[in-house]
Amino acid sequence: MTIDDAPREALRGGPRELLRWVATGAAVSRADLSRLSGLSPSTVSQRVEALINQGLLEEAGAGQSRGGRRPRQLAVPTGGAVVGAIDLGAHHARIGTLDLSGRVVQARTLPVRIEDGPETVLGTLLAEVTALAGGAAPVASGGTPGASLAPGGAAAGALRGVGIGIPGPVQHSTGRIVSPSRMPGWNGFDVAAFCADRVDVPVIVDNDANLMALGAHRTAHAEMDHAVYIKAGTGIGSGVISSGQLHRGAQGSAGDISHCRVVADPAPLCSCGNAGCLEAVASGAALVTALREQGVPVDDLTGVLRLIDDGDRHATALARQAGRAIGEILAVVVNFFNPQVVAIGGRLADCEPLLASMRATLYERCLPLATQTLLIERVATSQDIGITGAAHLVIDHVVAAA
Repeated sequence: MTIDDAPREALRGGPRELLRWVATGAAVSRADLSRLSGLSPSTVSQRVEALINQGLLEEAGAGQSRGGRRPRQLAVPTGGAVVGAIDLGAHHARIGTLDLSGRVVQARTLPVRIEDGPETVLGTLLAEVTALAGGAAPVASGGTPGASLAPGGAAAGALRGVGIGIPGPVQHSTGRIVSPSRMPGWNGFDVAAFCADRVDVPVIVDNDANLMALGAHRTAHAEMDHAVYIKAGTGIGSGVISSGQLHRGAQGSAGDISHCRVVADPAPLCSCGNAGCLEAVASGAALVTALREQGVPVDDLTGVLRLIDDGDRHATALARQAGRAIGEILAVVVNFFNPQVVAIGGRLADCEPLLASMRATLYERCLPLATQTLLIERVATSQDIGITGAAHLVIDHVVAAA
């Protein structure tokens, strides 16, 4: 059983939680960790030594004495060791390096063309992340994607792993993409194997909505056991936190609400071949298409949001309809799963008419007990939330190995 599969009760005082307490400043010594976890000093010492041997913790001098020998202070290393992160979108990718506590060290946004195919896109982004980790100049866009990027020199010691978020269904156990929409040439591509030939560190691949959920949960709702995070932009997806852990289901498709059917007349055709899917009704791409069909000139989601901000009645009405459609699907999720928080992120999260309709539909369609203490809010607005989730995915893997 991996750390991702363990029940929350078993993680109390687990290596990842010990690391998080030190990273956040809640604990600075083994005695603090023993007090917070309820574990015996000997058990805490064993786990701390394992983390130190893996380079995930370090001793940073002696602390203040409370009547006996001064305790050795603990800290997360800040010199050199980082994890790489890639949050891939259809037109842009956010890449970065983060330290072992999950704090961003460097980050940048790069233009991408998803239709250029996985070898070109991933090859370039891996080169950029490796360059960030090694402190070298980034490889220019369009560099040879087939060249080996196995890190050497400074990068070899600094980079501990790479997390990658893909805007499509990912079979997490294999790192393979399965039947993505709007990603020509990516179906069946083995991202993990491709990356393993180019970086000599662990590479963890997951759906981008899962990484947003993990990043948002760790930074804003770590004390909550059950949460649902929706990513609403050009497409729509969601990530589920259950018992404090990212829940993927049997194959990795848990939380994929994009092809749940909603009541719509007429029911627009979806990229999956069915009609009336949530993504075909309420995504950013669907709003662009619907406005064009009404004769409203709009190029992309940015244009749609601009029209809504300007009070355009066509765009605002469509946003409200989209919010109701998302709320209808989420009402089923909330009644079934009973989360403590539902948070929406992505570019459509800033669309107030959509958010208001989603919230109203949830309260209308859900059982009173399910919404009694339910938080419905936006994901903390940060363009780094995806790479933060990707980094924590890698950190969890490294800690589990420790």
